[in-house]
Amino acid sequence: MTEILGHRSFKILLFFSSIASLLIAGSASDPSQVSKDGKNAETPPRSHSQGLGFKVLVICFGVAAVVAFSVFLFKKWQKKKREEQHARLLRLFEEDDELELELGLRD
Repeated sequence: MTEILGHRSFKILLFFSSIASLLIAGSASDPSQVSKDGKNAETPPRSHSQGLGFKVLVICFGVAAVVAFSVFLFKKWQKKKREEQHARLLRLFEEDDELELELGLRD
Protein backbone atom coordinates (compact mmCIF):
# COMPACT_ATOMS: atom_id res chain seq x y z
CA MET A 1 0.00 0.00 0.00
CA THR A 2 2.86 2.37 0.81
CA GLU A 3 4.45 1.71 -2.57
CA ILE A 4 1.20 2.57 -4.36
CA LEU A 5 0.76 5.70 -2.26
CA GLY A 6 4.34 6.81 -2.94
CA HIS A 7 3.88 6.17 -6.65
CA ARG A 8 0.68 8.23 -6.68
CA SER A 9 2.37 11.09 -4.82
CA PHE A 10 5.23 10.98 -7.31
CA LYS A 11 2.76 11.18 -10.21
CA ILE A 12 1.04 14.20 -8.64
CA LEU A 13 4.36 15.94 -8.09
CA LEU A 14 5.41 15.16 -11.66
CA PHE A 15 2.11 16.53 -12.96
CA PHE A 16 2.49 19.82 -11.09
CA SER A 17 6.11 20.22 -12.12
CA SER A 18 5.24 19.59 -15.79
CA ILE A 19 2.50 22.24 -15.63
CA ALA A 20 4.93 24.69 -14.08
CA SER A 21 7.57 23.98 -16.72
CA LEU A 22 4.98 24.46 -19.49
CA LEU A 23 3.99 27.79 -18.00
CA ILE A 24 7.60 28.89 -17.77
CA ALA A 25 8.36 27.73 -21.32
CA GLY A 26 5.15 29.30 -22.62
CA SER A 27 6.03 32.65 -21.14
CA ALA A 28 9.55 32.47 -22.61
CA SER A 29 8.30 32.05 -26.19
CA ASP A 30 5.76 34.83 -26.28
CA PRO A 31 4.37 35.21 -29.84
CA SER A 32 3.66 38.89 -29.27
CA GLN A 33 7.41 39.55 -29.36
CA VAL A 34 7.71 38.52 -33.03
CA SER A 35 7.89 41.42 -35.48
CA LYS A 36 6.03 41.66 -38.80
CA ASP A 37 8.91 40.30 -40.87
CA GLY A 38 9.01 37.13 -38.74
CA LYS A 39 12.17 37.94 -36.83
CA ASN A 40 12.22 38.31 -33.10
CA ALA A 41 11.96 41.90 -32.03
CA GLU A 42 14.20 43.27 -29.34
CA THR A 43 12.84 41.62 -26.25
CA PRO A 44 12.66 43.59 -23.05
CA PRO A 45 13.67 41.81 -19.83
CA ARG A 46 11.05 39.25 -18.90
CA SER A 47 11.17 39.72 -15.18
CA HIS A 48 7.38 39.70 -14.92
CA SER A 49 6.83 36.48 -16.88
CA GLN A 50 9.74 34.71 -15.19
CA GLY A 51 8.46 35.86 -11.82
CA LEU A 52 5.03 34.48 -12.66
CA GLY A 53 6.46 31.11 -13.68
CA PHE A 54 8.49 30.94 -10.50
CA LYS A 55 5.42 31.77 -8.40
CA VAL A 56 3.44 29.03 -10.14
CA LEU A 57 6.28 26.57 -9.54
CA VAL A 58 6.46 27.47 -5.86
CA ILE A 59 2.68 27.16 -5.52
CA CYS A 60 2.72 23.73 -7.21
CA PHE A 61 5.46 22.48 -4.90
CA GLY A 62 3.58 23.94 -1.93
CA VAL A 63 0.39 22.14 -2.92
CA ALA A 64 2.34 18.90 -3.41
CA ALA A 65 3.93 19.32 0.03
CA VAL A 66 0.53 19.92 1.65
CA VAL A 67 -0.89 16.83 -0.07
CA ALA A 68 2.08 14.70 1.01
CA PHE A 69 1.83 15.98 4.60
CA SER A 70 -1.93 15.30 4.65
CA VAL A 71 -1.38 11.75 3.42
CA PHE A 72 1.29 11.25 6.09
CA LEU A 73 -1.03 12.48 8.84
CA PHE A 74 -3.89 10.34 7.56
CA LYS A 75 -1.70 7.21 7.57
CA LYS A 76 -0.51 8.01 11.09
CA TRP A 77 -4.12 8.48 12.24
CA GLN A 78 -5.11 5.15 10.64
CA LYS A 79 -2.25 3.37 12.42
CA LYS A 80 -3.25 4.88 15.78
CA LYS A 81 -6.88 3.90 15.25
CA ARG A 82 -5.87 0.35 14.29
CA GLU A 83 -3.73 0.04 17.45
CA GLU A 84 -6.63 1.27 19.60
CA GLN A 85 -8.98 -1.29 18.04
CA HIS A 86 -6.41 -4.05 18.57
CA ALA A 87 -6.03 -3.09 22.25
CA ARG A 88 -9.82 -3.05 22.65
CA LEU A 89 -10.03 -6.51 21.07
CA LEU A 90 -7.36 -7.87 23.41
CA ARG A 91 -9.15 -6.43 26.43
CA LEU A 92 -12.38 -8.06 25.25
CA PHE A 93 -10.86 -11.53 25.11
CA GLU A 94 -8.55 -11.41 28.12
CA GLU A 95 -9.59 -13.55 31.03
CA ASP A 96 -11.41 -11.65 33.72
CA ASP A 97 -11.39 -13.79 36.86
CA GLU A 98 -13.47 -11.35 38.91
CA LEU A 99 -16.31 -11.41 36.40
CA GLU A 100 -16.33 -15.21 36.29
CA LEU A 101 -16.41 -15.41 40.08
CA GLU A 102 -19.27 -12.92 40.27
CA LEU A 103 -21.33 -14.90 37.78
CA GLY A 104 -20.58 -18.15 39.53
CA LEU A 105 -18.98 -19.73 36.50
CA ARG A 106 -15.81 -20.54 38.36
CA ASP A 107 -15.06 -21.50 41.93
